[in-house]
Amino acid sequence: MSNKPPPPRPAPRLYLATTIVEDPARLVAELPGLLASADVAAVLLRLKETDQRTMISRVKALAPPVQKAGAALLVDGHPDIVARGGADGAHLTGLAALEEAVPSLKPDRIAGVGGLATRHDSMSAGEMGADYVLFGEPDEKGQRPSSQAIAERLDWWAELFEPPCVGFATSLEEAHDFAASGADFVLVGDFIWTDPRGPKAALVEADAAIKKAHATAPASQDPAGQEHGQRPT
Repeated sequence: MSNKPPPPRPAPRLYLATTIVEDPARLVAELPGLLASADVAAVLLRLKETDQRTMISRVKALAPPVQKAGAALLVDGHPDIVARGGADGAHLTGLAALEEAVPSLKPDRIAGVGGLATRHDSMSAGEMGADYVLFGEPDEKGQRPSSQAIAERLDWWAELFEPPCVGFATSLEEAHDFAASGADFVLVGDFIWTDPRGPKAALVEADAAIKKAHATAPASQDPAGQEHGQRPT
Protein backbone atom coordinates (compact mmCIF):
# COMPACT_ATOMS: atom_id res chain seq x y z
CA MET A 1 0.00 0.00 0.00
CA SER A 2 1.15 3.51 -0.76
CA ASN A 3 1.77 5.88 2.12
CA LYS A 4 1.71 8.87 -0.21
CA PRO A 5 -0.08 11.80 1.40
CA PRO A 6 -3.28 12.96 -0.32
CA PRO A 7 -2.90 15.81 -2.81
CA PRO A 8 -3.32 19.23 -1.24
CA ARG A 9 -6.77 20.74 -1.35
CA PRO A 10 -7.08 23.27 -4.19
CA ALA A 11 -7.29 26.89 -3.15
CA PRO A 12 -10.87 28.06 -2.56
CA ARG A 13 -12.48 30.20 -5.23
CA LEU A 14 -14.98 33.02 -5.12
CA TYR A 15 -18.67 32.67 -5.89
CA LEU A 16 -20.07 36.16 -6.56
CA ALA A 17 -23.73 36.89 -5.85
CA THR A 18 -25.21 39.83 -7.73
CA THR A 19 -27.48 42.45 -6.29
CA ILE A 20 -31.18 42.02 -7.19
CA VAL A 21 -31.13 42.55 -10.95
CA GLU A 22 -33.92 44.45 -12.65
CA ASP A 23 -32.04 46.14 -15.50
CA PRO A 24 -28.98 44.05 -16.44
CA ALA A 25 -27.30 46.73 -18.60
CA ARG A 26 -24.99 48.10 -15.91
CA LEU A 27 -23.99 44.65 -14.74
CA VAL A 28 -23.31 43.50 -18.30
CA ALA A 29 -20.85 46.39 -18.63
CA GLU A 30 -19.30 45.89 -15.19
CA LEU A 31 -18.88 42.12 -15.02
CA PRO A 32 -16.00 41.60 -17.48
CA GLY A 33 -13.69 43.88 -15.49
CA LEU A 34 -14.80 42.40 -12.17
CA LEU A 35 -14.34 38.80 -13.27
CA ALA A 36 -10.92 39.58 -14.74
CA SER A 37 -9.74 41.08 -11.45
CA ALA A 38 -10.16 38.02 -9.22
CA ASP A 39 -10.50 34.24 -9.30
CA VAL A 40 -14.29 33.96 -9.59
CA ALA A 41 -15.60 30.47 -10.28
CA ALA A 42 -19.27 31.34 -10.59
CA VAL A 43 -21.81 34.13 -10.47
CA LEU A 44 -25.14 33.75 -8.68
CA LEU A 45 -27.78 35.80 -10.50
CA ARG A 46 -30.43 37.14 -8.17
CA LEU A 47 -33.35 38.28 -10.33
CA LYS A 48 -36.11 40.69 -9.45
CA GLU A 49 -39.36 38.75 -9.58
CA THR A 50 -41.37 39.52 -12.72
CA ASP A 51 -42.85 37.64 -15.65
CA GLN A 52 -40.92 34.63 -16.89
CA ARG A 53 -40.21 36.03 -20.35
CA THR A 54 -38.52 39.10 -18.89
CA MET A 55 -36.44 37.03 -16.48
CA ILE A 56 -35.27 34.78 -19.31
CA SER A 57 -34.17 37.84 -21.31
CA ARG A 58 -32.14 39.06 -18.32
CA VAL A 59 -30.42 35.68 -18.00
CA LYS A 60 -29.66 35.76 -21.73
CA ALA A 61 -28.06 39.19 -21.36
CA LEU A 62 -25.80 38.16 -18.47
CA ALA A 63 -24.80 34.62 -19.43
CA PRO A 64 -22.32 35.56 -22.22
CA PRO A 65 -20.07 37.95 -20.23
CA VAL A 66 -19.94 35.53 -17.30
CA GLN A 67 -19.22 32.47 -19.40
CA LYS A 68 -16.71 34.29 -21.60
CA ALA A 69 -14.74 35.00 -18.41
CA GLY A 70 -14.62 31.28 -17.66
CA ALA A 71 -17.16 31.38 -14.83
CA ALA A 72 -20.47 29.60 -14.45
CA LEU A 73 -23.76 31.54 -14.27
CA LEU A 74 -26.27 30.14 -11.81
CA VAL A 75 -29.78 31.49 -11.35
CA ASP A 76 -31.04 31.91 -7.78
CA GLY A 77 -34.19 29.78 -7.89
CA HIS A 78 -36.19 29.47 -11.11
CA PRO A 79 -34.68 26.23 -12.42
CA ASP A 80 -37.31 26.27 -15.17
CA ILE A 81 -35.63 29.22 -16.93
CA VAL A 82 -32.03 28.01 -16.68
CA ALA A 83 -31.87 26.20 -20.02
CA ARG A 84 -33.93 28.76 -21.90
CA GLY A 85 -31.74 31.58 -20.64
CA GLY A 86 -28.47 29.80 -21.39
CA ALA A 87 -27.36 29.65 -17.75
CA ASP A 88 -25.18 26.90 -16.32
CA GLY A 89 -27.41 25.92 -13.44
CA ALA A 90 -29.58 26.96 -10.53
CA HIS A 91 -29.19 27.48 -6.81
CA LEU A 92 -32.08 26.01 -4.86
CA THR A 93 -33.20 26.56 -1.30
CA GLY A 94 -34.22 23.48 0.65
CA LEU A 95 -34.47 19.78 -0.08
CA ALA A 96 -37.94 19.95 -1.64
CA ALA A 97 -36.81 22.52 -4.21
CA LEU A 98 -33.70 20.48 -4.96
CA GLU A 99 -35.68 17.28 -5.41
CA GLU A 100 -38.08 19.00 -7.79
CA ALA A 101 -35.34 20.64 -9.86
CA VAL A 102 -32.78 17.82 -10.17
CA PRO A 103 -34.55 15.93 -13.00
CA SER A 104 -34.64 19.03 -15.22
CA LEU A 105 -31.10 20.20 -14.42
CA LYS A 106 -29.00 17.06 -14.22
CA PRO A 107 -26.77 15.88 -15.76
CA ASP A 108 -26.10 18.84 -18.04
CA ARG A 109 -26.49 21.68 -15.56
CA ILE A 110 -25.50 22.52 -12.01
CA ALA A 111 -27.89 22.01 -9.10
CA GLY A 112 -26.62 23.69 -5.94
CA VAL A 113 -28.53 23.91 -2.70
CA GLY A 114 -28.69 25.91 0.53
CA GLY A 115 -31.26 26.27 3.28
CA LEU A 116 -29.89 23.14 4.97
CA ALA A 117 -30.67 23.55 8.64
CA THR A 118 -29.23 20.27 9.90
CA ARG A 119 -26.36 17.94 9.13
CA HIS A 120 -28.91 15.32 8.14
CA ASP A 121 -30.41 17.70 5.56
CA SER A 122 -26.92 18.35 4.20
CA MET A 123 -26.22 14.64 3.79
CA SER A 124 -29.63 14.14 2.17
CA ALA A 125 -28.80 16.89 -0.33
CA GLY A 126 -25.58 15.11 -1.24
CA GLU A 127 -27.44 11.83 -1.71
CA MET A 128 -29.96 13.58 -3.96
CA GLY A 129 -27.22 14.73 -6.32
CA ALA A 130 -26.50 18.30 -5.25
CA ASP A 131 -23.40 19.62 -6.97
CA TYR A 132 -22.56 21.75 -3.94
CA VAL A 133 -23.99 22.58 -0.53
CA LEU A 134 -24.12 26.14 0.82
CA PHE A 135 -23.83 26.90 4.53
CA GLY A 136 -24.44 30.19 6.31
CA GLU A 137 -27.01 32.09 4.28
CA PRO A 138 -29.75 34.02 6.10
CA ASP A 139 -33.17 32.41 6.44
CA GLU A 140 -36.48 34.06 5.53
CA LYS A 141 -36.32 36.10 8.74
CA GLY A 142 -32.76 37.24 8.07
CA GLN A 143 -31.34 35.00 10.80
CA ARG A 144 -28.19 32.95 10.28
CA PRO A 145 -25.90 30.81 12.43
CA SER A 146 -22.87 32.32 14.11
CA SER A 147 -19.67 32.54 12.08
CA GLN A 148 -18.16 29.87 14.31
CA ALA A 149 -21.07 27.50 13.70
CA ILE A 150 -20.81 28.01 9.94
CA ALA A 151 -17.05 27.38 10.03
CA GLU A 152 -17.60 24.19 12.02
CA ARG A 153 -20.19 22.95 9.51
CA LEU A 154 -17.81 23.64 6.62
CA ASP A 155 -14.98 21.82 8.36
CA TRP A 156 -17.23 18.84 9.08
CA TRP A 157 -18.39 18.60 5.48
CA ALA A 158 -14.96 19.07 3.92
CA GLU A 159 -13.48 16.29 6.05
CA LEU A 160 -16.14 13.70 5.22
CA PHE A 161 -17.85 14.33 1.90
CA GLU A 162 -16.89 14.72 -1.74
CA PRO A 163 -19.30 17.35 -3.15
CA PRO A 164 -17.91 20.88 -2.74
CA CYS A 165 -19.08 23.08 0.12
CA VAL A 166 -19.68 26.82 -0.08
CA GLY A 167 -19.48 29.29 2.81
CA PHE A 168 -21.78 32.33 2.69
CA ALA A 169 -19.62 35.22 3.86
CA THR A 170 -21.03 38.58 4.93
CA SER A 171 -17.63 40.19 5.56
CA LEU A 172 -13.99 39.95 4.61
CA GLU A 173 -13.26 38.31 7.96
CA GLU A 174 -15.83 35.59 7.35
CA ALA A 175 -14.47 35.00 3.85
CA HIS A 176 -11.04 34.38 5.36
CA ASP A 177 -12.36 32.18 8.17
CA PHE A 178 -14.56 30.04 5.93
CA ALA A 179 -11.72 29.45 3.50
CA ALA A 180 -9.53 28.37 6.41
CA SER A 181 -12.28 26.01 7.57
CA GLY A 182 -12.38 23.99 4.39
CA ALA A 183 -14.80 25.80 2.07
CA ASP A 184 -14.18 24.98 -1.57
CA PHE A 185 -15.94 28.19 -2.56
CA VAL A 186 -16.77 31.37 -0.68
CA LEU A 187 -19.97 33.15 -1.64
CA VAL A 188 -19.65 36.93 -1.43
CA GLY A 189 -22.32 39.46 -2.26
CA ASP A 190 -23.67 42.53 -0.51
CA PHE A 191 -20.44 43.58 1.21
CA ILE A 192 -18.71 43.54 -2.18
CA TRP A 193 -21.27 45.77 -3.87
CA THR A 194 -21.57 48.26 -1.00
CA ASP A 195 -17.84 48.77 -0.45
CA PRO A 196 -17.11 52.51 -0.73
CA ARG A 197 -13.98 51.75 -2.77
CA GLY A 198 -16.09 49.98 -5.38
CA PRO A 199 -16.78 46.29 -5.99
CA LYS A 200 -13.53 45.58 -7.83
CA ALA A 201 -11.33 46.58 -4.88
CA ALA A 202 -13.50 44.59 -2.50
CA LEU A 203 -13.48 41.52 -4.73
CA VAL A 204 -9.69 41.60 -5.13
CA GLU A 205 -9.33 41.88 -1.35
CA ALA A 206 -11.71 38.97 -0.76
CA ASP A 207 -9.82 36.83 -3.28
CA ALA A 208 -6.53 37.59 -1.54
CA ALA A 209 -8.05 36.81 1.87
CA ILE A 210 -9.28 33.35 0.92
CA LYS A 211 -6.03 32.46 -0.83
CA LYS A 212 -4.06 33.56 2.24
CA ALA A 213 -6.33 31.53 4.52
CA HIS A 214 -5.82 28.45 2.38
CA ALA A 215 -2.06 28.90 2.26
CA THR A 216 -1.77 29.16 6.03
CA ALA A 217 -4.34 26.49 6.98
CA PRO A 218 -2.95 23.43 8.81
CA ALA A 219 -2.21 20.52 6.50
CA SER A 220 -4.49 18.35 8.66
CA GLN A 221 -7.46 20.16 7.17
CA ASP A 222 -6.77 18.70 3.72
CA PRO A 223 -9.51 16.07 3.37
CA ALA A 224 -7.94 12.75 2.38
CA GLY A 225 -8.73 11.10 -0.86
CA GLN A 226 -11.15 13.70 -2.16
CA GLU A 227 -11.23 15.50 -5.45
CA HIS A 228 -12.56 18.99 -5.01
CA GLY A 229 -13.70 20.73 -8.16
CA GLN A 230 -12.47 24.14 -9.22
CA ARG A 231 -15.92 25.49 -9.98
CA PRO A 232 -19.38 24.37 -8.81
CA THR A 233 -20.03 21.48 -11.18
